Amino acid sequence: MQCPYCSHEETQVIDSRVNEVTVKRRRECEKCKTRFNTYEKAEVGLQVLKRDGSCEPFMAEKLKKSMVLACNKRPISEEQLCKMAENVERKMRNLGKAEVKSILVGKLVMKELLKADQIAYLRFASVCKSFDNLNQFEEELKTMRGEER
Repeated sequence: MQCPYCSHEETQVIDSRVNEVTVKRRRECEKCKTRFNTYEKAEVGLQVLKRDGSCEPFMAEKLKKSMVLACNKRPISEEQLCKMAENVERKMRNLGKAEVKSILVGKLVMKELLKADQIAYLRFASVCKSFDNLNQFEEELKTMRGEER
């Protein structure tokens, strides 16, 4: 592993932590002694079935990017975003299916966002559910508050 600070080729793994999706390794450069983290993730083919019937490979970065957009200028850290995206991906993989419908992916994301930030949730829901008028926002707010429709 090349050091991102001095480009030296030799680094030493100090610590490794494994979760369901990634392996986090704490490394130290043998030359400049700087410490940094690396993340390893196995690529397992997972397909997303879109609303139009097309299918595309699941891309974790695309998932995270959509969540970043919803959380723009909200008090959610990069670490929280990564954790939420990992939770969604883990739940998708735990379904045990090679194909996951995009609407299900959206619902999983909305659950994560609702736990973290209501505004981010509403932003994401408005795109995921294709809101096109204020009444749909009002209905979603009522649902969020647990009010009767």
